[in-house]
Amino acid sequence: MKLHNTINGEVLKEKIKTSNEPRTTISFYKYAKIGNPQLFRDHIFYHWSKLEVLGRIYVAHEGINAQLSVPNRNLDEYKHELGNIFFLDGVRLNFAVDDDGKSFFKLAIKVKNKIVADGLNDDLFDVSKPGQYLNVEEFNSLTDQEDTILIDMRNHYESEVGRFEGAWCPDVDTFRDQLPLVVDELAQQKDKPVVMYCTGGIRCEKASAYLKHKGFKDVYHLEGGIIKYARDAKEAGLKNKFIGKNFVFDERLNERISDDIIAQCHQCGEPFDDHTNCKNKACNLLFIQCPKCAEAYAGTCSSDCKSIAALPEEEQRALRKGKDTGVRIFSKGRFKD
Repeated sequence: MKLHNTINGEVLKEKIKTSNEPRTTISFYKYAKIGNPQLFRDHIFYHWSKLEVLGRIYVAHEGINAQLSVPNRNLDEYKHELGNIFFLDGVRLNFAVDDDGKSFFKLAIKVKNKIVADGLNDDLFDVSKPGQYLNVEEFNSLTDQEDTILIDMRNHYESEVGRFEGAWCPDVDTFRDQLPLVVDELAQQKDKPVVMYCTGGIRCEKASAYLKHKGFKDVYHLEGGIIKYARDAKEAGLKNKFIGKNFVFDERLNERISDDIIAQCHQCGEPFDDHTNCKNKACNLLFIQCPKCAEAYAGTCSSDCKSIAALPEEEQRALRKGKDTGVRIFSKGRFKD
């Protein structure tokens, strides 16, 4: 079998959108020494594709970072497959909180230099010694203390739609930018308890080890991130201190954790918290757009993009030829026309 997707992405997306097959969205990560990431990548693609797994998985010498969906009928067999890989036997699986089963439409497994782009030289500190894990009850108790510093280790567009009460949310576009900022800003507070959180735990796992390397004495991070916290808090009947939505990196773009809407439409300023991508494929800006503005701008971020998106596809393709059409992120310096 071919060890990569061979079907047009739009066809696959439409297939998932119209399917009634129950699927479960899962995320997990594991820092581990992988000697041959390409061989490992091909191995899991072969076995997981047979189970109709869809998702985005990164493999590197330092481990694996996976976000995926599995047909419910194959879920037990998929867990068994994970158990056959020695360093993934018993790995913590984060199950989506708000799941419609349409999070991914194809299987993409890529070999990367790192499973998270962090900009760190891992040879300078011990990445196997992160900060102390916190469960829901421990997290709630410690963050209730006045001297605790709570840091959102996600990007600004993630914390914009949802965050923990009292958290410091650095205004950064990338995790790579955030780490040196956090160290510099807290340089005089290294003796205070520092609690970190992120979506599923992978960023905090290494960031907490890095802060310890930089001399911080009392470092903690939320086990399993926001996803596990929300599920565990609900199951245990404990207070949920997360307000708004949890941004996720799949077709859903978010999970509703609480009914609070803390963000605004980037075009009119009305309270709203649904992200979308500009329908002008040459722009592809990730931004927040309310239904009223979506109608007015035809799903685009500006009048210029609205005009381009209305052109025949052939003309649009010619205009974006040779241009980077990857996802761009709305920043505070961008205003509506």
